[in-house]
Amino acid sequence: MRRIALGSLLLVLSVASPARAPVHYHDSGAPWKHTTKKGPDAVVGGWYYNLGVTGLRAILLKDRPTHLGVKYVFEGSPAYGKVKVDDIITGANGKPFVVPHRNGYGEKVFGGHGPTTDFAVALDASQGRRLKGRLALDLERDGKPRRVTLNVGTKYGSYGKTFPFECRKSDLILKELYAYIAKAQGDDGSWGAPQHNTFAPLALLASGNKAYLPLVKKNVQMHARTTKARDKSWLINWRYMAAAIVMSEYYLATGEKWVLPELQEVYDFLTTTQYTDMSQIVKSPSHNQPKDNKRAHGGWGHNPGFEGYGPIAMLTGQGALALAMMHRCGIKVDRTLHEKAYAFVARGTGRNGYVWYADIPSKADGWADMGRTGAAALANALCPYGEPRFKKRALLHARVIGEHPETFPDTHGSPIMGMGYTALGAFVHRPSFRKLMDSNRWWFTLAQCVDGTFYFQPNRDYNASDFTSGASRISASAVVALIFSAKNKNLYLTGAHRK
Repeated sequence: MRRIALGSLLLVLSVASPARAPVHYHDSGAPWKHTTKKGPDAVVGGWYYNLGVTGLRAILLKDRPTHLGVKYVFEGSPAYGKVKVDDIITGANGKPFVVPHRNGYGEKVFGGHGPTTDFAVALDASQGRRLKGRLALDLERDGKPRRVTLNVGTKYGSYGKTFPFECRKSDLILKELYAYIAKAQGDDGSWGAPQHNTFAPLALLASGNKAYLPLVKKNVQMHARTTKARDKSWLINWRYMAAAIVMSEYYLATGEKWVLPELQEVYDFLTTTQYTDMSQIVKSPSHNQPKDNKRAHGGWGHNPGFEGYGPIAMLTGQGALALAMMHRCGIKVDRTLHEKAYAFVARGTGRNGYVWYADIPSKADGWADMGRTGAAALANALCPYGEPRFKKRALLHARVIGEHPETFPDTHGSPIMGMGYTALGAFVHRPSFRKLMDSNRWWFTLAQCVDGTFYFQPNRDYNASDFTSGASRISASAVVALIFSAKNKNLYLTGAHRK
């Protein structure tokens, strides 16, 4: 399995900030200064916004908050030879950008506002038949205004009102993304870090195309080879959660019996790393050492016991989900342990359904990034015990995502992991999923690159396993493919058991 730094997987909660922004930038140059030496983005020289299929990369400007500063132009793209580095984009299709971005993070800051959204609206319209693939950009170059027209084409068209449902553009994107993901798989069956080895195989499985089953099986075999009942590896629980969920979905789709003993090993491991007793605490924990069994009881952290940050909601939500999935595969799950995981998540849930960092809510009705909440929605929706309280919790979690869909691209640790679980969690309640997609149409428009792949856009926090490792395309492409594939309902995660 490829060695990827996993330290930035942790999804940490930050305090609210008094502004709004699609990304949190700093005077130090972050996040723009981050670079990758692998993949198609190695030539760019920074972690900049992709401006859709134009071939442009840009940054937000502190002194010109309504405009975008061009930092790179891909050779052979619609913008190549027409737009130059250091040009400032001031408007599109005859409309000046007048809404300023605001920098920061928190309840009042989330969402795409200002020139990024304005650019995305113009680009999506230009790709439709009415504008015939023409995008007119107003620029400022060397202090002088000028207008250029880019031919962005009508190949994809505009997103439909109900995308990805009944949407030609979404269907075409999916076809291309499946092919890209298939080609990007490593010889060992891996796509990289745990989040990639969750979303990439699940996307191919969700396609319903039997031609991709051998590739999914290859990934499941990789999970089987790299997991065992006893394991002392670093940051281990992230990988085992991915293995449990992917292997379970594969077994439920194929019924291949060889998977069951492999799943049993994963289950046996997870029952030893779930925190249930003070004796599991390592001698020198980094953070949050409890004084009794009441705190953090039933949760999972990076590693067994309290190594690292101790049990956290993002992993515990995945743990409850993993046990629910394995139960459906026929693995004998200890209900007492499973209930402890659900109780951990419930203790960390605010009155509005938002799941906080650990098992103590910071505010009754506060909210921030929704990855943990999405994982909790899935875990409760797939709970095998059939009690109304679990379905009620699932809907509560899904609905709060729909109430605050603007957090989707603005998470921490692994934003790709957060985005994936947010969207799948919202899918538990279709109206909430609709609100999520509508609110983030701008992101889907801008993240698509000129070659059809999707790009890991700048976020309020940096994640090496989603960018520097060369995964800047596979990470975003995999999560978009899975989100767009939810409509197929070919996974238990997306309602296959309810067909």
